[in-house]
Amino acid sequence: MKTELRIVAGSLRGRKLSVQVSEDMRPTPQMVREALFSILGNAVPNRLFVDIFAGTGVNGMEALSRGAKGAFFIERDFSLADAVLGHLKKFDLMKTAKLFRTDSYRWVSSFKAPREPINVFISPPFADLQKRPEVLVDAIAQLQERVAPDSVIVLQSERGSPIDERPEFASWERRTYGRNVLYLWQRAEAVAPAAEEEAGRVE
Repeated sequence: MKTELRIVAGSLRGRKLSVQVSEDMRPTPQMVREALFSILGNAVPNRLFVDIFAGTGVNGMEALSRGAKGAFFIERDFSLADAVLGHLKKFDLMKTAKLFRTDSYRWVSSFKAPREPINVFISPPFADLQKRPEVLVDAIAQLQERVAPDSVIVLQSERGSPIDERPEFASWERRTYGRNVLYLWQRAEAVAPAAEEEAGRVE
């Protein structure tokens, strides 16, 4: 089925992506996308945005439209990746975007995060939420260990998925939009050495 997705705000506001959507895909609804970028707010401009399980790529393109300094798109399906590439060229985003045609879990296992804060958006296929939650949780744990302080990781899930019962997400902020759920986590800022010393001093 073919559908159109609209970029909501920024330099590409109103531009549309014409995309082929299958039953296995979960494109982020516009309402959820608007909520996501409203939450991220000032954390989007001048940061790298990593769109894992990119699908249509609309989230990464929305980030670039709103001033992200770059975007990584990770998508294994070659037809989807070709469509993302086509839209990146059409919207003149090739200088700030990088497309990885590979398995998302494999990509995460070799990802070396930059030293500055980044935003990571993860929207796995529904089958992964239902049948491979352990693999997904492990990949997210790897990202949590590697990203710089102040980085934000967002997981798009669905109500009733096994993720709801996972203790690893108990401390994450949870926002619900219809059947869609956003889990949000931000890495605490690093404590400066002098502050650590001061905090550990006993008078």
